[in-house]
Amino acid sequence: MHNSLFRWIPWLLWLVSACGSDEQADGPFHGGGSGGADSGADTGDAVADAREDAKDTGGSAGTGGSAGAGGSAGAGGNAGAGGNAGVGGNAGVAGVGGEAGSSGSAGAAAGGAGGSSGSSGSAGAGANAGAAGSSPTEPVTLRIVAANLSSGNNQSYDPGHGKRILQGLKPDIVLIQEFNYGSNSSADLQNFVDSTFGPGFSYAREAGQIPNGVISRYPIIASGEWDDPEAPNRDFCWARIDLPGPIDLWAISVHLLTSSGSNRVKEANALMAKVQTHVPQGQYVVVGGDFNTGSRNEGCIDKLSARFVTDGPYPVDQSGNGNTNAHRNSPYDWVLASPELDSLAIPTRIASQSFSNGLVFDSRVYTPLSDVPPVLVGDSGASQMQHMAVVRDFEIP
Repeated sequence: MHNSLFRWIPWLLWLVSACGSDEQADGPFHGGGSGGADSGADTGDAVADAREDAKDTGGSAGTGGSAGAGGSAGAGGNAGAGGNAGVGGNAGVAGVGGEAGSSGSAGAAAGGAGGSSGSSGSAGAGANAGAAGSSPTEPVTLRIVAANLSSGNNQSYDPGHGKRILQGLKPDIVLIQEFNYGSNSSADLQNFVDSTFGPGFSYAREAGQIPNGVISRYPIIASGEWDDPEAPNRDFCWARIDLPGPIDLWAISVHLLTSSGSNRVKEANALMAKVQTHVPQGQYVVVGGDFNTGSRNEGCIDKLSARFVTDGPYPVDQSGNGNTNAHRNSPYDWVLASPELDSLAIPTRIASQSFSNGLVFDSRVYTPLSDVPPVLVGDSGASQMQHMAVVRDFEIP
């Protein structure tokens, strides 16, 4: 062999070695970093997770994503701002901030706006949805307060006594009566809500002269009023509220007449007809406010029992008194929950104190008031303050 050929042998050996290597460049489904979905991920679980996490943020579990452990992302498979995940589909490389792993099955990557797929962008079953659209991982305590706490001569919250009580109780949802403040302009009412509860709360209010309303920490996604045929100056105010988790809350604020028990029965019948027509079974429902009832066994309460839990035990104050009118001898005010919600009731806790069945709050009875700043001892006894607040807590899974 010619000696010059020996100079090429090392180069030829290197070329053969390089061409025969089993290592491939990263393929189109490479997860990158630490984020790849396991090839054994169950497609059915992925579909359920996607549907769960896509709730209410514009994200829905679509059908465009391709199924299979190794498939690519379908049209609906992006965990993008619209939050759509294909049924069984892979959250492919187009997901927000993330790539599918080598086998790329869709997990809980149907995040809402801004929701990323997993800590390092993988589409695994543990991926986090956007904060606005994900189901909570921990139960949420929901405080609901019935509040006809106007004072002074104009049935309004201007004097400040009721406002301080609400600030001290820190509710998440208020079923409020005689909801007048300032000029009753939208700006004045929002100022009341912001200054009492903080930014982020919203409200619904009906148009009557003595209006009912609903104030909520959580988004009000629909609201309106149902006719109270017996009361010419007010209606039943309702709001559908987007709670954390998959079930919405329908909150209804009412102010029944003082005139007679028979008129309150008519009002309860009218209210129940609206609830049965408009509120789907299985939703959380709460009705509360000033019922003006002289006893716990009035006919209107019996009518409401068709959809609400109306039997005791009932909220009481620290002295064990459950009556809520100014003289503390009649149970005027109520918070009644549907069975689905009532089953989630928990003791009401304020600072170190616990009230097994809820609290009737009277600033002249409750001690220490340092638990509920800025409440003053005389607030519940202010001029024309005719009701005590009723507080109930629930734990939403």
